[in-house]
Amino acid sequence: MSQSIDTLVNSENKGDRITALNMLREIEPAIAFGYIKQLVTDSNTRVRYAAVSQLASIGSQDLNQSLTILRDRLVNDTEPDVQAAAADAIGALKLTDAFDDLQNLYQSTPEWLVQFSIVAALGELGDPRGLQLLQTALTNETSLVQTAAIGSIGELGDPNGVESITPFVTSPDWQIRYQLARALRNLGGASAAQSLAILATDEVEQVAQEARG
Repeated sequence: MSQSIDTLVNSENKGDRITALNMLREIEPAIAFGYIKQLVTDSNTRVRYAAVSQLASIGSQDLNQSLTILRDRLVNDTEPDVQAAAADAIGALKLTDAFDDLQNLYQSTPEWLVQFSIVAALGELGDPRGLQLLQTALTNETSLVQTAAIGSIGELGDPNGVESITPFVTSPDWQIRYQLARALRNLGGASAAQSLAILATDEVEQVAQEARG
């Protein structure tokens, strides 16, 4: 199979290279990792996206190399989709050394999708430095980014995050209130309990059930 993958990876046809990426899921991760390193800088956006996305699952083969690759794609790729995939993989692999890169890109990119992936990654990273940036993300004009920020604050588990998210108890968006209930249950404490009591009577049953636990 490796010979056919070699041929597909080096084909000028982007469809062949996509096929190769799908085949990599069926072989030894250590071998697949070698091919991924070649494809993350492919000329085609779809190929780069698929290759970077796969690092989330096989990047543990070499975390140092994965960190180098993902930081490069996060900062230097010209396509927001690929940057977002890099952020997702950084979070999945818990590459805390990329924290500054995530923070700097969040503050400089105009792309909401990239911001969303960075915010979600900060929750997975579990790095306490992320709280301040997540609190900033609560004011993002995109509700999906706000929702992700609430969820990530809950994942961090830092009680200092409770005060910043409790105002969302009156959000008109039930999905934000649902995520808030999940986050508050994880964070705990008296302030969280007060807001959970309110959410437990929410008009949307999914929110009320989540608040009641």
